[in-house]
Amino acid sequence: MSSSSTEQTSRPNRLAAAAAVAGVEALGLLAGGVYMLVKALTDGTGDLTGALTGAVTLVALGLIPLAAARGLWLRRSWSRGPAVITQILALPVAWQMLQANSAMIPAGIALGVLAVTGLVLLVNPATTEALGIRRPGQDSL
Repeated sequence: MSSSSTEQTSRPNRLAAAAAVAGVEALGLLAGGVYMLVKALTDGTGDLTGALTGAVTLVALGLIPLAAARGLWLRRSWSRGPAVITQILALPVAWQMLQANSAMIPAGIALGVLAVTGLVLLVNPATTEALGIRRPGQDSL
């Protein structure tokens, strides 16, 4: 195997970590949506329509970072945009969780750390290069 084919197939650790962060966020959203759906269907109290809408929304939102994680893993340049947007949207959610006086505080800390980590990994030059994204001012070869 030549070194050029090895370079094409190697995935930088930062890119793999960014894919993992997006995947964890996707799993969290999907799990939250499924939990809300099950709770809405089994709990006879409350607004069923609102709970179902919330559950479907969380599942749908979970598909975005899931697609981004897969795209990052496969080194698709389009995947960085949805992944960055997911991280940016996670920050105010984490902030709101931190404002609660409940068990949501540790979840807010975890989400905040995950979002900042994801952003740092996604803007890293090694990640950008692995995805074939040129930086501003970078000459095309």
